[in-house]
Amino acid sequence: MKDNFDAIISRNTLFWLLITNVAVLSPLYEQATLWSIGICAICFVWRIGIYLGKVAAPPKFLVTSLAIGAAITLALVSTEIGLLKALINLLILGYALKYIEMREQRDVKAIVLVGYFLIALTLLDQQGMLNTLHLLVVVIINTGILVSVYQDKSNKLANLSFSVKLVLHSLPLAILLFVVFPRLGPLWMVPNMKSATTGLSDEMSFGDINKLTRSAELAFRVGFDNPDGSTTGPANQDLYWRTLVMENYDGKTWRQDPSIKDLQRQAFFQKPQRDRPIASAQNKIEYVVISEPSHQKWLYGLDEAFSENSQIVELPDYTLYSLRPIDQRISYRVTSYPNNVMELTLKDNTKKLNLALPANSNPKTHALAKKFTQDYPEPQARINAMMNYFAEQAYYYTLSPPTVGEQQIDDFLFDNRAGFCAHYASALVFMARSSGLPARMVTGYQGGEYNPQAGYYSVYQYMAHAWTEVWLEGKGWQRFDPTAMIAPQRILDGFDATFDSQSSYLQDSPFSPLRMKQYPWLNELRQQLSSLDYYWSVWVLGFDEERKQQVLSKLLGDVTSSKIALMMILSFIVIALIIGYYAGLFNIDNTEDPLNKRYNLICQRLAKKGVPRPQGQTPSDYAKTVEAKLQQHPAIATKFMALSDEFMALKYQPLSAEQTQQHMKQFMRLYRLLRLRLLRS
Repeated sequence: MKDNFDAIISRNTLFWLLITNVAVLSPLYEQATLWSIGICAICFVWRIGIYLGKVAAPPKFLVTSLAIGAAITLALVSTEIGLLKALINLLILGYALKYIEMREQRDVKAIVLVGYFLIALTLLDQQGMLNTLHLLVVVIINTGILVSVYQDKSNKLANLSFSVKLVLHSLPLAILLFVVFPRLGPLWMVPNMKSATTGLSDEMSFGDINKLTRSAELAFRVGFDNPDGSTTGPANQDLYWRTLVMENYDGKTWRQDPSIKDLQRQAFFQKPQRDRPIASAQNKIEYVVISEPSHQKWLYGLDEAFSENSQIVELPDYTLYSLRPIDQRISYRVTSYPNNVMELTLKDNTKKLNLALPANSNPKTHALAKKFTQDYPEPQARINAMMNYFAEQAYYYTLSPPTVGEQQIDDFLFDNRAGFCAHYASALVFMARSSGLPARMVTGYQGGEYNPQAGYYSVYQYMAHAWTEVWLEGKGWQRFDPTAMIAPQRILDGFDATFDSQSSYLQDSPFSPLRMKQYPWLNELRQQLSSLDYYWSVWVLGFDEERKQQVLSKLLGDVTSSKIALMMILSFIVIALIIGYYAGLFNIDNTEDPLNKRYNLICQRLAKKGVPRPQGQTPSDYAKTVEAKLQQHPAIATKFMALSDEFMALKYQPLSAEQTQQHMKQFMRLYRLLRLRLLRS
């Protein structure tokens, strides 16, 4: 049977299908496997051949065989790439194979619908400002296919223009629903893809945090809500972003206690609770954290942190924990009480846990701790002496510490004497425990880069840090950071005050925007662009019920259901009127042909020059009259004669679509020239 594909689907629609195929699939390249990309490329090249008339559509048995083979392959590798990624690849392949075998307009409509579904799927994972703008362009291109089907014109720009208008007309309604529609939680759990995790781990060895100093990736951003309206937070030395607490040590690696892991696993069904302290406005800090995807569940906060977010729990070790993996950028509000005493009374099992040390481990350090115990019987004086020990001895803070042997802390304290934050924090915890003081390791981030353009702090992966907490009678858990004794500028002024960015977090990031820091005007531009993305995160991604109520209160005052309903009705009416106006529903009296309207406008301006057109005179005769009476303006007469010829051809000659386009283009050029010339002369 002869393939009649071109007779059913216009070449204009075929062109838009080529563009749309690339546009829809391009944002999903990270999820597509290599062989999925290969099949999509084969289908695209084949479709180009069909468009150019070089090849015919493939036989159905070939497309069916490819589909079955792809489905079997996906089923075999689904355990390796993850369930969600396998389903996405299945949808991508279905889209590509349907794209190559379509023959009728109903196939085109199916392609468009699947395209919209793939765009929505991409939006679930990519919600940044630039990603959203990219997907908006993809929506416009995908809509262009439908426009080309129902409004088939050879001018492709006309299809694109109409598609843009359709999308723009839908934006007011989308914004209205976004503002007033209730914020609903997810109706299902999306299967987790096997994505690489970023940031801190729930296990820490000596070199783990050191690896993060090579990363310039953004970890999270923080905006402070101060009572006086300012946006600055605490001083840099007070910005300790608590993330994980590790209490188990086997001589090499620090780990979370199994009891905390059990609470994390049970948190979805039974949320642990911490008593919120009663404090005045001066003794609490309120802020919004915008976390980047880490594919982990731990979150960030200053001591002692609480959150009203229903998806966040407050663990007994004073950390915040998300019920769902952070697979996309999220925003959550936090209230911290920096003066609150953490765990004033220590339980026996907790005390035992934080005094435990591996047998026969680091004997030199153990002996040193015993000496501190003899010299300083009082716990506060003892831990202070241990801190001063790091400042008094010849220790060095470095990003490239020497390797250590089996007795890690002994090698570090007595031989190498050079290390990173994890080395010093581990050594202090070990000494404190050896001397009878309960102690534990805390990991998180320290510091933050303030952006004065939008008033928020950016915390990057290279700011990862480890410090020590020691429990003291009557004071609870107290923070002690030996890094402040070795490299005080690291804590007071931030990471960049101590280390060269080019040899640390920028070493493996040649295209990082942070390289603009050394150029003031480029750094200001970087911060302005970052501010736009921050506002997007706060007002779009972080538009929760609280922010919705703030916006509605400014618009309506006292927010009630009747006021919201009235606002929606009025908004729908206004939107409908605007769309109706642009659709031409109100242009009842404007029935004049645009071609006649432009020609008559030129005639009216010629009449003001003393050459009126008598009623009933033909355009060609009037052109001769203009030529005779405007001899002092030969250029105007010549151009009007040419305009009249184009006008007569468009009105009375049988022209093809291509000829009509050429004559209209020439007519519009002459019309613009004459209109401008007649205004000047």
